Amino acid sequence: MKKRRRNLIGSVAAGLFFAFLCAKGMLYAQDSYMADALYQRPVPQNGEIVLINIDRESLEELGPFASWGRALMGDVVNTLNQDPETAPAVIGIDVLYVGESDDPDGDAFFAEACEKGCPVVTACAGTFGTDLIEETDAVTAFDEPYEALKNATWQGHINSMFDADGILRHGIWQVDLPDGRQIPSFHRQIYEQYCKQTGRKADTVPYCDRNYCYYVSFQGKPGAYDDGYNVVELLNGEIDPEAYAGKIVLIGPYAAGMQDDFTTAADHASKMYGIEYQANMIDALLQGTTKREASGMPQALAVFLVSVLCGLFFYNRSLLPSLAVWLGTILGYLGICYGACEGGIILSPLYIPLAVSAMFVFQMASNYVRTAVEKRRVTATFQRYVAPEIVSELLKEGSGAEELGGKLCKIAVLFVDIRGFTAMSEALTPEEVVRILNRYLSLTTSCIFENGGTLDKFVGDCTMAFWGAPLPQEDSIYKAVKTAFDMMEKSRELQTVLQEKFGRTVSFGIGIHYGEAVVGNIGAKNRMDYTAIGDTVNTAARLESNAPGGCIYVSREVADALKDRVRFTSLGDSVRLKGKAAGFEVLRAEELLS
Repeated sequence: MKKRRRNLIGSVAAGLFFAFLCAKGMLYAQDSYMADALYQRPVPQNGEIVLINIDRESLEELGPFASWGRALMGDVVNTLNQDPETAPAVIGIDVLYVGESDDPDGDAFFAEACEKGCPVVTACAGTFGTDLIEETDAVTAFDEPYEALKNATWQGHINSMFDADGILRHGIWQVDLPDGRQIPSFHRQIYEQYCKQTGRKADTVPYCDRNYCYYVSFQGKPGAYDDGYNVVELLNGEIDPEAYAGKIVLIGPYAAGMQDDFTTAADHASKMYGIEYQANMIDALLQGTTKREASGMPQALAVFLVSVLCGLFFYNRSLLPSLAVWLGTILGYLGICYGACEGGIILSPLYIPLAVSAMFVFQMASNYVRTAVEKRRVTATFQRYVAPEIVSELLKEGSGAEELGGKLCKIAVLFVDIRGFTAMSEALTPEEVVRILNRYLSLTTSCIFENGGTLDKFVGDCTMAFWGAPLPQEDSIYKAVKTAFDMMEKSRELQTVLQEKFGRTVSFGIGIHYGEAVVGNIGAKNRMDYTAIGDTVNTAARLESNAPGGCIYVSREVADALKDRVRFTSLGDSVRLKGKAAGFEVLRAEELLS
């Protein structure tokens, strides 16, 4: 009971520990990596988004991007809008055009181009009090398009929210400016403008935290939205207008070195360009696949409960069922995570598998140590009493073997005493007495162990043993009787030695009875013996005390059990046992028949 109470306390403590880890997000990076692998799965794109890349070919043809005049981007917009029948629904330009340039005509041309045709969304960006790692802070500066372009276009901020490990997993739905304005994100603005142009209802709103940050459900990996179109091909008329007619067109950097690529949850190995990131988020809004991250406290509570239950289950449990529950719990929970994701909820995938695995490993190690300790206890307890093969069986039985006390068992009890030993000891030195006694007790012990018996105790020159405990035994009565005959046989050689050396000898008187007795560790906490008590034991002792030297007295219970295997002679009630009523039959075992 105390062990189970300690295990309960330990399981609760472990549960609180893992719940604390979950609530505080102390393994956030590892949890996020696991979530990325589990939740970020590519889906078929709907074909409503087209990228026009500012790629390496464009830079080689038109020169470094810094040298491009704004009139060039005006040409791009005019080319897309040259035929109203094939014009895009929305154009998004993922490039910052802040302040007037040294080419006023180019600035004006670009702004005028954006006023014609479909809506154009241009980029703006805020500077925050932090680096947008995990939490945003108040906007300290805000970069917007120059005035003419601002008036001719819609704006959306292109700020990104990186996690502590530098991975992009969250978007920023809007930013609040000090002047009270609320600036939507670039992808949100494009999504809402596209819905207006196509007559859709812009009803997809992701769940945001207090900083307007939300979990990004990436629709594709890097390259998923790239059809290979670039600015040069567009200006040269090499792109069929049907490719972008009525769709969302995103224009932006798509080349290494333009400082617009980053690692995302979709793929840790390959970086994603800014317009691909915007395309992913627009597509998630269009398909309504945004997700909500579950709050921390309910998950922490779940971690606590699962940890405690697993700790209680794994305690003192064998490996195979524990392994099955461990694996089943982890796979089951990951299945729940997968199903929850399909339903729009993102669960932390790490903490419960981690807690269950830790509880499994700890409890299996504890069980192993506990088993090893218990084996030592069993060995130490029983190797003094029983044959080695019985100790082996007890070890296989597992824990609790040292607590077998108090069990009612049917056992065969044998008492053997040395007749004539007191008289002989008076003529011998103390050393010789001890030497002879030890030889006789070694003889009785070896006979008991050879027949699978349990050595109970030595009382002076008397030995007590029983069969049928601590483990049930087949043919326990016969083994007890055979032990008695083995003792008689082996004692003859010692009798001869004593006769030759001291001119006198000794013999055995043996009593055997079969019946119920209480068997177990009996005594005080700091001093106990594994023994048997009860009327069966007392009767066997009375039989032995009445048996002459060289005789084996048994009860009718023993004789009836072995009537075809041992020859007995009934002594009727001529032998009166102390404490037994008249009519108690005593028999003498004469010979083993089989």
